[in-house]
Amino acid sequence: MCGRFVVTTDPALLAARLDAVDETGHRFGAPNYNVAPTTTIAAVVARRQGDGTERRILPMRWGLLPPWVKADPAGKPLAKSLLINARAETLTTSPAFRSAARRQRCLVPMDGYYEWMPSPEPGAKTPYYMFRRDGCPILVAGLWSVWRPDEASGPMLTATIVTTEAVGDLVEIHNRMPLMLDENDWDRWLNPDEPAPEDLLAARADISAIGVREISRLVNRVANNGPELLEPARC
Repeated sequence: MCGRFVVTTDPALLAARLDAVDETGHRFGAPNYNVAPTTTIAAVVARRQGDGTERRILPMRWGLLPPWVKADPAGKPLAKSLLINARAETLTTSPAFRSAARRQRCLVPMDGYYEWMPSPEPGAKTPYYMFRRDGCPILVAGLWSVWRPDEASGPMLTATIVTTEAVGDLVEIHNRMPLMLDENDWDRWLNPDEPAPEDLLAARADISAIGVREISRLVNRVANNGPELLEPARC
C-alpha cells in the first residue's frame, strides 16, 4: 500500500529532468512532505506528438474516479471508497482499473513514501520513510482517468498508484509497496498505443537503491508538513 508520500521537486525542474512538458500551470508551490489522498499531485503521461509521443506533466487528484462513477446533486463523486492504490496482480482485470490500464497509464514522481508497521504498543504503529539513497526521485507506476460530474462540466483528472508485493526488508514493514519503475521502462509503461506490459507488472522489485528510516509519529497527522517529518526517530 502507499497512502502518503513526499514531493519536494518543483514540476518545472522535474520536467527538465524527465525531458517533459510541464502543464501543471504553476499549481504547486512549497514542497509537500505529507501528500495525502485527494491532494492534487503531478503525474507524467505520454501524449501523441506527430509520429511519436511526448512526456507531459499534468495535475491530477490522487484517488482515481472511473468515468462511470455518478455525482451527487452538488457535483461531488458518489464513490464508496478512494481508489488511491491499484494492485498490479489484478490491474488488467479489475472493473475499476482495466480500462485505464489499457491506455491511460502514468508515472507518479515522489522523493519517497511512508509506511506504518504495527508496534508492540497497543493500538500504535511505527512510521517509516522509504527513499532513494542517491537523492533522486522515485518514479512509480500509476493509472489516470477523466471524470465529469455531468456532460456540461469540465473534466477532472484523477490518478491511482500501482502497488506490488513488497520484497526484502520492506516485507517486515508492510506486505505491499509502490511499483517502482527504472528509467529504461518509463516509455514502455506510458505508451498509450500498447497494453500494460505484463512483465513489468509481474517483475520482482529491485530495492537495492532504497533506504529505510524510522521516523517520528509527527507524520501521522496530515496537518504536519515539513522537513522535520523525514528526520530519524529519536530513541
